[in-house]
Amino acid sequence: MTEVITELSNEYLPQLNKKIVSDIKKNVPEGVTKAQLKQIFDLTVKEYEDSKVEPGESVGVISAESIGEPGTQMTLNTFHFAGVAEMNVTTGLPRIIEILDGRKTLSTPMMEIYLKSPHSEGKDIKRIALIIKETTVGEVVSEFIINMLEFTIEIRPDEDKLREIGMTRAGFIKALEKVVKLSVKEKDGSIFVKASGKDAGLNELYKLKEKIKEAYLQGIKGIRQVLPVKRGDEFIIVTAGTNLGKILSLDFVDTTRTVSNDLYETASVLGIEAARQTAINEIFKVIESQGLNIDKRHIMLVADMMCTAGSIKGITRYGIVSEKSSVLARASFETPIKHIIDAALIGEEDTLTSVVENVMINQPIPVGTGLPGLVVEVKK
Repeated sequence: MTEVITELSNEYLPQLNKKIVSDIKKNVPEGVTKAQLKQIFDLTVKEYEDSKVEPGESVGVISAESIGEPGTQMTLNTFHFAGVAEMNVTTGLPRIIEILDGRKTLSTPMMEIYLKSPHSEGKDIKRIALIIKETTVGEVVSEFIINMLEFTIEIRPDEDKLREIGMTRAGFIKALEKVVKLSVKEKDGSIFVKASGKDAGLNELYKLKEKIKEAYLQGIKGIRQVLPVKRGDEFIIVTAGTNLGKILSLDFVDTTRTVSNDLYETASVLGIEAARQTAINEIFKVIESQGLNIDKRHIMLVADMMCTAGSIKGITRYGIVSEKSSVLARASFETPIKHIIDAALIGEEDTLTSVVENVMINQPIPVGTGLPGLVVEVKK
């Protein structure tokens, strides 16, 4: 049977691509006859030919319509994880806008951290989550007391919380000294920080208390919240905040599947192709969660446009639109008066070669004209 599959695969390879042929090979049911297998290949060829784009097809306009129309049906929501403070996810239209605008600061930066075995089965998952999470001094202290006479701040650490994050009292004092760069003393179970002479004012004492409270203690900077989640048969860690470079350097992390939803961070750590794929995945995730149906190729075209220059460019007046040669196209997007005045001052011409400007002046749009023309020189 294997010989028959190989023979038919080689026969149909010119009509299909290697990926489709290998997928058929993998999923062929046992006990299939040669005639049935031939029928499978014939049906696949027909489906493959039907799915191809016609030469000269206006893919840009169709993609814009296909994404724009379902986009109007999207909800404007932010989804909250139950039982976790400050852990929410921007979904729906705001998330799509965030991706397509190529925004550097996201409203809810997140990561999905996949783990290597045995942690992916749930072993020490809570301990690992706490190793990843950025812990501040304020999170492990039960009480701060300000002594105005001696200009000291008394800190009472919560022993249970210190134990939970795997830190000793001595380690806590050492980390505190590094942060405040002042004298830290321990007495009767409390830790005292004394403000230096020049800082010794009530206002400064309160500022020092807040500085200590927010000081970084351990974990990975930027990861504010962690949530172990069971997905299928394995456990993963979902985070609020991202730091892809640092996370990928941890030995218990599966580096092949761990992702961040921040396009710029992905591009700087893994390159522009990874950022393009992230944009596609993130848009698709929103579309699926909304129960909409948009062909993946439309989204791929948009992602290609954003990443084609080798860096991420949003579909905004500072990104892709700024590169348009047409004055009317730039003006139709944002700040029209500025564009029209600038163009008038330098006497710019508009040759009306693109879609937007022709729609504005009620002319048919020149699409599908990218086909090469064949010119033959006839010898006399």
